[in-house]
Amino acid sequence: MRARIENQVLFLHHEDLPEFKKGGSVVRNSYFWALRSIAGRASRYRDWEYESEIWLALSRMLLSFAESGYLGYKETLLEFPLSQGEIPDVLRDISTWE
Repeated sequence: MRARIENQVLFLHHEDLPEFKKGGSVVRNSYFWALRSIAGRASRYRDWEYESEIWLALSRMLLSFAESGYLGYKETLLEFPLSQGEIPDVLRDISTWE
C-alpha cells in the first residue's frame, strides 16, 4: 500500500486500501474493518490517516495479516516514496521503498 508520513500522521493511499464487499471474503472484509477501526480518519475516496500513537498496533496488525497467508505482501506492506526519508523504526518491519 502506498504510504506517506506528514506531521507524524501516516497516510495510506485510498486506491490501495482493501474494499468491503458484502458477501465477499471474510479475511478481506475483516482486514478492511481492522484497518478502519484504528484509523484516525477513514473516509471513502480519501486517504486513511493513522496517528503515530497507534503505529505499533498497525504494524502488529499488518504483520499478523501478512503471516496468515491469505493476503499478499502488496496488500499488507507499506510502500514509502524515496523522498520520504527514513522509515520510523516501529514501521520498518512492514515497510519498503517504492
